[in-house]
Amino acid sequence: MSLVKKFATVGGATLGSRIFGFVRETFMAAALGTGPVADAFNTAFRLPNTFRRLFAEGAFNSAFVPLFAKEIEARGMDGARRFSEEVFGVLFTVLLFLTIAMELAMPFIVRELIAPGFAGDPPKFASTVSFATIMFPYLACMSLAAMMAGMLNSLHRYFAAAIAPVFLNVILIGVLAYAWHSGHDAVAVGYGLSWGVLAAGLVQLAIVWFAVRNAGIRIGLRRPRLTANVRRLLVLALPAAITGGITQINLLINTNIASAKAGAVSSLVYADRIYQLPLGVVGIAVATVLLPELARALRAGNINEASNLQNRSVEFTLFLTLPAAAALLVMSEPIVRLLFERGKFLPESTVVVGHILAIYGLGLPAFVLIKAFIPGFFAREDTRTPMIFAAISVAVNVSLALTLFPTLAASGIAIAEIVAGWVNAVLLFATLVWRGHWGRDIPLLTRIPRLVIAAAIMAVALHFAVQWLAFPLSSAAPLLTRALTLCGLVAAAMVIYFAFAFGLGGASLGMIRRNLRRRGASGPVEAAASQEPDAP
Repeated sequence: MSLVKKFATVGGATLGSRIFGFVRETFMAAALGTGPVADAFNTAFRLPNTFRRLFAEGAFNSAFVPLFAKEIEARGMDGARRFSEEVFGVLFTVLLFLTIAMELAMPFIVRELIAPGFAGDPPKFASTVSFATIMFPYLACMSLAAMMAGMLNSLHRYFAAAIAPVFLNVILIGVLAYAWHSGHDAVAVGYGLSWGVLAAGLVQLAIVWFAVRNAGIRIGLRRPRLTANVRRLLVLALPAAITGGITQINLLINTNIASAKAGAVSSLVYADRIYQLPLGVVGIAVATVLLPELARALRAGNINEASNLQNRSVEFTLFLTLPAAAALLVMSEPIVRLLFERGKFLPESTVVVGHILAIYGLGLPAFVLIKAFIPGFFAREDTRTPMIFAAISVAVNVSLALTLFPTLAASGIAIAEIVAGWVNAVLLFATLVWRGHWGRDIPLLTRIPRLVIAAAIMAVALHFAVQWLAFPLSSAAPLLTRALTLCGLVAAAMVIYFAFAFGLGGASLGMIRRNLRRRGASGPVEAAASQEPDAP
């Protein structure tokens, strides 16, 4: 399967999840707005979600995948199964004790670490503690699911792991629909959502568990032992967890800062949900596919193939994210107004969230490029260097957030996030080039400025179009009118961007055809995977 087709498989499943996520956030905005229950739920959910990104997805998608692939190459599927059982035993034990400890310490954690600003509002503080207590076991479910997703990705079976997150949004949409139909108050909605998150974690774990069994690997529960392989995994996973979860580290710190102002946490979450669409569809797809592909090329000693994979990934990410970034910058308020402004989500909230979303648009290319650059380190089992850069990025974020928040509120936190993201991206790229791990690609270097010009032309056209269509995009216009107008603008923007991107030479049909046809040489992992039945 070609690299672009693999990106499309993961990106398509992620797109489905993000679309359901939009529906979920639309229902939440109508039910809770940016009020105290919304702040409490979003803050509580950020706690297990942050740990999941740090110690599950970040660690296992970067440290576990190369080691698991090596086991397949060296000892076949039986060796990979034994290694998986060793890791599963240790991971399950650690998660069990971590969950118990966090549940007992939840009031202290919320008051001192997550949301100190809530301490002066007893009802909001109590709700946050209760919601977090219910939801925290979600971390254990998703950590085990992330391990199995890494196994599936190593076997080039991307769909099941990519589609599983859809069920979180499906379940929460069901909870919100039932709460609306039954006329529940805000606090009852918060409790329903919290139990829904826990149920979604169990469902997602079940999906990837059955997918792994279908791939021919049955994992049994072993007594936890620190074998040589597990120790190697832990050495790689700790810095990888910090690096892979840098965005989550920043979000957790920013939640702490934002808790001092009512509505700030929820405003950041709503804006984050929209910009996560292009980031998730493109960035996560690239990171998920590129790491095992790059590890395979490097194990085979195929440096040219590794270089080509990296260059094509950057080309793909910029081709799709530059116009998305330009659109978010220019038309953020109409997007927020259409998606969220109803019920308890007021026009004042639209202005605040729109400003934050426009700022996030400026950082979108950086966050996507980070996901394309980091596999160049992880595939070579270098997790220390990205960890150092992640620490620098966190320092930049915290310093700027503390400086800007008193005057710019939530917008200041968004500015701090994107500056930190660009610092991280530049450091990663410069180091890859300096070490000779990034092959020089003249066609790529000539296409990038042309893609930037095409996106800039599209942004200027959108700017004037938004002004001209001010009334059809305003809250005074009917919902259908706003939706059709915004969809028309998006379609027109796509025509303008692609016309100039192809016309200026930033992209070509020949380039796309080559990427669609290109297949990597089959390595041991592909051979092993091809002998097993297809995963669901």
